[in-house]
Amino acid sequence: MGALVVLAGPSGVGKGAIFAGLRARDVRYWRSVSWTTRAMRPTEVDGREYHFVTREQFDAERGVAGFLESFEVFGAAYGNLYGTPRRAVDEHLAAGDIVILEIDVQGALAVRAQMPDALLVFIAPPSVETLRARLIGRNDGMSPEQLTARLDTAAAELAQAEQFDAVVVNDDLDRATDEVATLVGRHLGELDPTLTEQ
Repeated sequence: MGALVVLAGPSGVGKGAIFAGLRARDVRYWRSVSWTTRAMRPTEVDGREYHFVTREQFDAERGVAGFLESFEVFGAAYGNLYGTPRRAVDEHLAAGDIVILEIDVQGALAVRAQMPDALLVFIAPPSVETLRARLIGRNDGMSPEQLTARLDTAAAELAQAEQFDAVVVNDDLDRATDEVATLVGRHLGELDPTLTEQ
């Protein structure tokens, strides 16, 4: 059996970059690709960043309990739905993979309610100012109102970090990736003590 690891934290904090570093070290890492109803950005590819679907498709999947967690993100004004497809996660766990979910804080806590053995790691920015600069640097067409909404959401998420198993500050990508890898190794040993026996 594999392990489920949730990397959560504010948008723009570097969750994807940390996963890429983990995957480069160990092919057992597999990232779940979430579904979303938001529009695809010019640099994105369907099935890589997200599975881009209609609201009707999303609602149909949610109606058959097809998501491990699903939420509307950034409030009703934006109307974007996100969800983690359950079937692929279960298949990869059964295959012995280390399944990574890159989701927001409310999604992470919903996963914990469904899968108590999951390891929840909160990825934090060095500062709010650094996070603001990263979000602006993405240049993904955010309006000033959307940037403000994301920063407000980030502040609310940072306040919930204590509910996670660990907090990793992404002030240096290699160091943060090392720290997450260490946490995952320890977690695997807790799930199966024979993995750490010499």
